[in-house]
Amino acid sequence: MSLLEISLVCAVIVATSFLSGLFGMAGGMILIGVLLAMLPVPAAMALHAVTQIASNGWRGALWIRHADFRIAGVYMIGAFAVLGIWSLWRWVPPPAVAMLLLGLIPFSLRLIPESLRPDPSRARDTIGVGVICMALMLTTGVSGPFLDTFFLGGGLDRRKIVATKALCQTFSHGVKLLYFGAIVDVTGAVDPVAAAGAVAAAALGTVLARGPLERMGDAFYRRWSYRIINTIAGFYVLNGIRMLAFAT
Repeated sequence: MSLLEISLVCAVIVATSFLSGLFGMAGGMILIGVLLAMLPVPAAMALHAVTQIASNGWRGALWIRHADFRIAGVYMIGAFAVLGIWSLWRWVPPPAVAMLLLGLIPFSLRLIPESLRPDPSRARDTIGVGVICMALMLTTGVSGPFLDTFFLGGGLDRRKIVATKALCQTFSHGVKLLYFGAIVDVTGAVDPVAAAGAVAAAALGTVLARGPLERMGDAFYRRWSYRIINTIAGFYVLNGIRMLAFAT
């Protein structure tokens, strides 16, 4: 990557990490779209993983006293089980398919009847969500929208959602970095300069968001979380359709 490209990516990372620091979501969806437009899929996935590990790691550390380690641990059991399967399959979707999946994911969980929707308080549901989210992570680069909807459906407050989801996502992006950086393709190796800039930018955006999240109410948090997810998901659906329509 050129210095100009690295600078642009770092600016986007500060903004998306700030957004994720506020709502624990959405920033990764925006960032992966930018990276997929600039880099080959394996390289974009690897750099995205480095950034999200830094962003979620900082966020988890800042809110660690609010984290639910039982939920995070159960989630990781399901997520880790998927790595072995994908290590043998090694499927990387075309960008247009990845875009469509990114957009359709948030709406899928809402189609399930409310009485049957997974609940973070139930271990079997959390394991299942871990399996689904890790599969999505290794095919689209993100699983946040599905995981966001899962957490918003439970009774956790905004701090516990942000903290617990940060632990889950730090683990998931670490597995993704291993998968795309070492298992799938050597082109998934991360530029060290870009990685260093990404880590610093992610930390800055996350720290800047702490104060506003403290002052935010739970009702406001949930209302705007759904609005953000719907807006970004709709954009990805339209973009994926556009890419398929004009594919040669």
